Amino acid sequence: MLCLLIAAALAPAANPADALPSWKEFRGPDGVGHYTGPSVPTKWGTDTNVAWKTDLPGLGWSSPILMSGKLYLTTAVPKGDDHELRALCVDAKTGAIEWDKLVFTEDGKATPQPHKKNSHASPTPVTDGERIFVHFGHMGTACYDPKGTQLWATQEYAYKPVHGNGGSPILVGDKLVFSCDGGDEQFVVALDAKTGSRKWKTDRKSKAGMKFSFTTAQLIDHNGTKLIVSPASDFVAAYDPDSGAEVWRANYPAAGWSLICRPVYAAGLVVVSTGYMTQHLIAVDPSGKGDVTATHVKWTYKKHAPNTPTPLAVGDELYAVSDKGTMACLDPKTGKVHWEERLKGGAYSASPLLLNGKIFVTSESGVGLVIEPGTKGLSVIAENDLKEKTFATFVPAGGALFVRTESKLYKFAEGK
Repeated sequence: MLCLLIAAALAPAANPADALPSWKEFRGPDGVGHYTGPSVPTKWGTDTNVAWKTDLPGLGWSSPILMSGKLYLTTAVPKGDDHELRALCVDAKTGAIEWDKLVFTEDGKATPQPHKKNSHASPTPVTDGERIFVHFGHMGTACYDPKGTQLWATQEYAYKPVHGNGGSPILVGDKLVFSCDGGDEQFVVALDAKTGSRKWKTDRKSKAGMKFSFTTAQLIDHNGTKLIVSPASDFVAAYDPDSGAEVWRANYPAAGWSLICRPVYAAGLVVVSTGYMTQHLIAVDPSGKGDVTATHVKWTYKKHAPNTPTPLAVGDELYAVSDKGTMACLDPKTGKVHWEERLKGGAYSASPLLLNGKIFVTSESGVGLVIEPGTKGLSVIAENDLKEKTFATFVPAGGALFVRTESKLYKFAEGK
């Protein structure tokens, strides 16, 4: 017993950064956008609660992820007509860039420019706790260890980009899964996370007039059945995680393309935005097989459906923020609208999150709002302004809030 006490006393103190919980993918653990750790600040700004701020090279709208006290994100650095597609590691305690690795070089003469709201580095990385996976859409995918050593890379899954890239990869067990919806080919692929080799590849068999989209898939467990839900132009489909076989698909009420929102699983239904030009939210019962359009689409909502910000499920409520800046609160079971109100800040692209029971969201101009959830109407409890373009979604951890703007990465913490 004495030996154990001596050993414990001599053991090095735990680094607080190591105790930070992981935020391993776009919208955090399980992709649901919820955080319940130590309270993050509700007030922030260029000189308010700033623990540190770090200038980032290049431009990218990928959100950071967090693992073991390190933030990982991607960027694109212009080199003449070309772009260096790079992966960065930032220390969450100090803001220091620990490594900056060239992943791929994009030939500017051979690749069309992305949409003005997009970037050459928009997909968010993902981690399994041991490896970091970075993805650049049609340009390829790579895997790194925490020290910045490349473990594998592939450019096998190229396709014709339209408006750039955007959809983020997800991890499903030992598989890295992402969609490729280009102007020429549309498919979903699963790679072995350890080696990058193909596990399966499934053709979308799309008949859409405009076939390109940028969605991030969502793994759901519906009554014990796991499904990968992945929206495409004109339809949303569910795939078997083991084989990649399509289980069901539901067509949209109107043609939809350039989809961006991640699916949301709420009240036993899958809620999907149908994209441009006549966007809807549709809710699909995921228990069906085959074409379930006529039988399993339970409700639709059109008036302020988003194209870019992913909706947020909060208990018996669903919050959707339109690109033009209107928030709607709906019942996810029925689609009933509780309220629809305009937000400050202009246009919105970042996805809302539920942090410590409050809704956090930021506009494209950098206006950040903290909102009290509820069915009675919009209740804004804090308003902040970074005065810079902000398209990336926030990352909370250990009482801190990490925010990527057009040129910087901030850490906000109370009392700083």
